[in-house]
Formats: sequence, structure tokens, C-alpha cells
Amino acid sequence: MRIAGSVDVDAAMKGLREARAVFHSEADFQHAFAWAVHRLDSAVQVRLEVRQDAREYLDLLCFGPQGRTAIEFKYFTARWEGVDPDTGEEFRLRTHAASDVARRDFVFDIVRLEQFCHASQVPMDGLALMLTNYRGLWEPPVRSRRTRDQEFRIHEGRRLTGTLRWGMEDDHNLPNQRELVGHYPLIWRDFARLDGRNGSLRWLPVPVWAPGT
Repeated sequence: MRIAGSVDVDAAMKGLREARAVFHSEADFQHAFAWAVHRLDSAVQVRLEVRQDAREYLDLLCFGPQGRTAIEFKYFTARWEGVDPDTGEEFRLRTHAASDVARRDFVFDIVRLEQFCHASQVPMDGLALMLTNYRGLWEPPVRSRRTRDQEFRIHEGRRLTGTLRWGMEDDHNLPNQRELVGHYPLIWRDFARLDGRNGSLRWLPVPVWAPGT
């Protein structure tokens, strides 16, 4: 996928990795990614926290002569303390609770991007982007018993599409149910390998296009 019709998303993440290996927060990740995109093509403008309607904001909008891309980010971390070998910065990543909610919110981002792209007055595509050092997001579950986030799993090799229901067999939470128009195969990529437990970071890109395109 090319961001704003110009910058390859893999190239953007490669450029980001050459500068840094880890981030303090989701906002830190967003800002660094936006800067990496602009460095690869200065004609691509980047805007953070762009208002879409009365209640919703887009994490990042990239636009230029060749197109527009809406991007939503998730940065979910497990506990890790160490030094970024590229910048010399010290990091103390905390453990985020509720990995099931992280999966749910990532799927919510994909649905929102479908809606944003469909509602846009000019052609626009989207990108949902997850970066994490929590291996439970990219590894398949080891137990077969059903969990409430079963249909929202985002591990390697899954394909997201259609109606996704949240809950157990006879107890579904309808406000969390989502409908995906597109088909989204999930392919994780390596980002960085740092010392210590939870030192592996991986990222998941999900390109999104307006329904019907």
C-alpha cells in the first residue's frame, strides 16, 4: 500500500526503524510515523487529530498530489525496561491491561476507516496500524475454549470480514458488534528486537478502501 498514493507503508516503517526502535506512547508513535512519511516525500502533508464530525477524530491524515490516506494507530505494550540502541533513550514501557479490548478497538478502527473513506468527498483510502511487543496479539490462542473476543482475534493468518460478535455463545454484547464490508487478511511484520523479555516488537498493517472500490 502507498500512503497518499506516494509513500510505501513498508518503506515508512523501515525509515522509522532506522531512526528509532521503541516509543514512549501511542502519541509518540503517531508523531514519529508522520515525520517518517513526510521525510520520504515532502510533497505529502501530514495532519494529526483531524476532526471528522462532531464526535470523532482521525489520528493522522496524509495528503498530497497523488492521493489521501486516513490512518488510525494502536500501540499496545507489555512491560519492558531498557535503552533504545539507536537513540540512547531510556524506556519504561508499562503493561497495558485488557488485550481483548485492544483487539476490539483495533477492529473498531478498521470499521471507522471504512466509514471515513466511504463518506469522504474526495477519493481516500485508509490504514489501520498496530505496533506492539505483546506477543499474545500476534500468536494464535493456545486454548480452544471460546472467549468473548474470539471473533475479534487479530493473530497471524486470520482474516477479518463480515459480522463480528463480541461475547459468548448465548450472551453477545450488541453495542460491540461490528460489520466489516471488506476482507482483511492479517500479516504481521517484525519491527525491532531488543534485549530482555518482551523485547520483540511487531507491527500489523491493514489497508482499507471505501466499500465498493
